[in-house]
Amino acid sequence: INGCQSGQSDTIHIIMSSSPLHRALGLVTSQVPETTFEFYSDAALGVAFLATAIIAAKRMSYSRSQGGAETTVVTAFYSLILLTATLRTIWLIVPSTFWSPYYTPHAVMAFDPDHPEWFLKFLEVLLVGAGSLCLFSIFILILVYWADILKKYFYPGARRSKPMVTFLVLVSVLLIVQILNATLFLMKNYSTEGMILVNAVTLSLVSLVCVCEITIFSHRFRTVLKTLGAINQVSTESQVKRIVWITVTGNLFFFTRAFIETIFAVMLVVYWHKYGSVSEVFSHKLWDSYILLKHWSEVAILALMLYILQSRFTTNMDGSGDAAADGGKNGYQTVPDSEPNNEGLPYQTVATLSV
Repeated sequence: INGCQSGQSDTIHIIMSSSPLHRALGLVTSQVPETTFEFYSDAALGVAFLATAIIAAKRMSYSRSQGGAETTVVTAFYSLILLTATLRTIWLIVPSTFWSPYYTPHAVMAFDPDHPEWFLKFLEVLLVGAGSLCLFSIFILILVYWADILKKYFYPGARRSKPMVTFLVLVSVLLIVQILNATLFLMKNYSTEGMILVNAVTLSLVSLVCVCEITIFSHRFRTVLKTLGAINQVSTESQVKRIVWITVTGNLFFFTRAFIETIFAVMLVVYWHKYGSVSEVFSHKLWDSYILLKHWSEVAILALMLYILQSRFTTNMDGSGDAAADGGKNGYQTVPDSEPNNEGLPYQTVATLSV
């Protein structure tokens, strides 16, 4: 009898573990409202981004009140940090059940009468994408100004385009990708899972480009600073250390982001090709790990940017009076910190402030 029962149990187990039924049960068990851990995790992230947004707003207001070309650049950075943190705060503070009955992503087609929540899910994907676009815009702005400054020193006679125009063009390209992604979804070419895959691939590629550009530009900047220091016989060690610091932390952030997004995109493609669905990728455990790594790294890099901006601005304010009183050290001229560019913005401000 026991042998028969054991055989029946094995038969039931085999039937239950068959591919279609097993995946269906896995989908049902995975698509449940958020767990307690997820609730408090999102709340902690929301508070962190909210604090970042408040600090950025205060700094931006103070920077705008100061006026001048240098503070214009600082204000632009604070504005992007504020916008990024605000969008992330809205997404994390709003309960997940507002966007969808489930916490983890699930496939929903546009205009599906069986899933009336498709529009809110669509808005959620757009909100997350907009936050990522603003975050990457911060570093795109830095790299654009770095490229313009380095072109000035390495190719003095070359004609340079306005950095802000280049920045807007690059951001517009990423914005067009977001619009095209939304359009294809609305045309029912793919579901919300497809939108998430497109965003993952885009962010992975942009992250890899940022890693390469930051590494190349920071090496050239250290060369320029050391040369200027030798010519003027002043120490540029603090600027070099600041560039090394932003290079290491920036590359760590973008390499981590590229790794996460690449692994995520590969898993989506593999599971889609194998099962025709990616529901198994969006299990609570995998999705929680993805969210925690992705967004806490964003909090860290935004906090670093606020620290660098504040420390540089404070140094400029404290040092301006001393420099005027002393007239330079031992009769030597200091490394220029405010040579205007073709937009009237200080070159060295972006070189050292942004890094």
